[in-house]
Amino acid sequence: MKRSATITVMGIVFTVCLLIITAGNTFSEEYSTLKGLKSVEAVFDFEQGDPQGALRRLNVINMAFKDKNIQAITKKPDFVVVFIGPSVKLVSKNRGGFTAENQKILDEYANTISKMAKDGIKFEICLIAAKGFGVEPSTILPEIKQVGNGWISLIGYQAGGFSLVPIL
Repeated sequence: MKRSATITVMGIVFTVCLLIITAGNTFSEEYSTLKGLKSVEAVFDFEQGDPQGALRRLNVINMAFKDKNIQAITKKPDFVVVFIGPSVKLVSKNRGGFTAENQKILDEYANTISKMAKDGIKFEICLIAAKGFGVEPSTILPEIKQVGNGWISLIGYQAGGFSLVPIL
């Protein structure tokens, strides 16, 4: 009897150890599409020009970057946000034309970008769009890399294997 119980306990211990060793990347059932991935590379085509809506979307990108399912993948996720269209107005230190309420939101927006950049998320801005919306390059937040044409940047990221996520 004792021998049978010992063998059973040893079998259970062995099974638990095997499960722990082979678990590797574990994902909740809703994200089974992540199974087998070695890395996550995403580029966000960010066009949202409304301060409140843009802040919400930026926070969701940050939540995705920090999500345990994304972080469980062996390679650190590579996220890039490319500001094009009306979104370029929100990343300028020049807040002229915005209400006092929106200026407070833009302060939070700038702080969020700074924190996300420190976490490893990269940012770019399309200078064609900046010019079109009257944004001086010298007023663009320092965490944001300036590129001549955001679409060319988006094309390059996609050609390099990044998944495109449109943020309208």
